[in-house]
Amino acid sequence: MSDHYYSRSPQSKSNPRSWNEQLRGRSYTFTSDVGVFSKHKIDYGTRLLIENFQEPTISGDFLDLGCGYGPMGISLADHFQDRRVIMADINECAIKLAQYNVMYNAIENAEVFQSDWYSNLKNRYFAAILTNPPIRAGKKTVYKMFEESKQALLEEGELWLVIQKKQGAPSAKKKLESLFSRVEVATRKKGYYVLNAINNWPICVNMII
Repeated sequence: MSDHYYSRSPQSKSNPRSWNEQLRGRSYTFTSDVGVFSKHKIDYGTRLLIENFQEPTISGDFLDLGCGYGPMGISLADHFQDRRVIMADINECAIKLAQYNVMYNAIENAEVFQSDWYSNLKNRYFAAILTNPPIRAGKKTVYKMFEESKQALLEEGELWLVIQKKQGAPSAKKKLESLFSRVEVATRKKGYYVLNAINNWPICVNMII
């Protein structure tokens, strides 16, 4: 398997680094390492998604899908403390870092799971799913994630994601429009689109296997 941040076990030599960040007006300390996405800083797209996310009207858990070392899930769990935030990633290194960062930042309403997309999240449904999808994995993989995300949302649940225009944001929006009855551009800045898709149709009883 190629050594990507979306691989299960990246083999890059460890070189951890810690730094402070401000997200949604609050301060956090994150530790990251090689072999994970945007290892030395929070990338612009993820930050834009974090800052522009709006809480859905329905009750239920949030999912940070492809959580990396955890900045999105941690900041949202801290900001919405009456919600449970599930943080999931296939990358074993990312999972260990996310668990450490949850503990270090004293976040009590977040859980971290190793999961290849929804493989370890069967029969769990969410009020909101947030993701900065791994575009390098290819359109087929990303679009399959969109389809599985719809199945994992509660009725009136929301999928939030960020994609650059040059990496296919307009076509991603069209794909979402084929799945969801309502898709909006929540914000657009510096070539990045934050897309919001609302699941107005009843959920499928059976999760995708």
